[in-house]
Amino acid sequence: MTTTISNTSKLNSLKKAQDATVLLRADHTLVGGLFDEYEKKPSLAKKRQLVAQICAELSVHAQVEEEIFYPAVKRALHDKELVPEATVEHATLKALIAEVEGVEPTGEMFDAKMKVLGEYVKHHVKEEQNEMFPKAKATDIDMAELGAEIAERKKALFAQRS
Repeated sequence: MTTTISNTSKLNSLKKAQDATVLLRADHTLVGGLFDEYEKKPSLAKKRQLVAQICAELSVHAQVEEEIFYPAVKRALHDKELVPEATVEHATLKALIAEVEGVEPTGEMFDAKMKVLGEYVKHHVKEEQNEMFPKAKATDIDMAELGAEIAERKKALFAQRS
């Protein structure tokens, strides 16, 4: 009996780990931490590394949301507000990413762009986590299946970026 409980427990934790909103929240946490590191005014070399990682993480995250998560949420909720707003926010994030990605991270204007990008991401994350995710989880969307699809696509996108 202990083995069955243990196996069930493992299956549940594996399924939970693949939950789409859990994966997307983990991305949010990771990027938030990277912005926090940037705010500590690291060395130029560390800034370069952080900016490159922030841009890669945000770009891949936005792409999987737009390709996989948002369409599923839009269909399930018959949404005409949350997903379009999030998509517009992504466009603004992409424009800011384009202004800092591959650029030498020096000067007050660069730091200002990173500050605004971080604040904008924080705003976007708050809306997703407080509004979109709870509504999405209340639907019949198979979050485990969606999470597996997102994880696979992220893996492919990061491989393309390497």
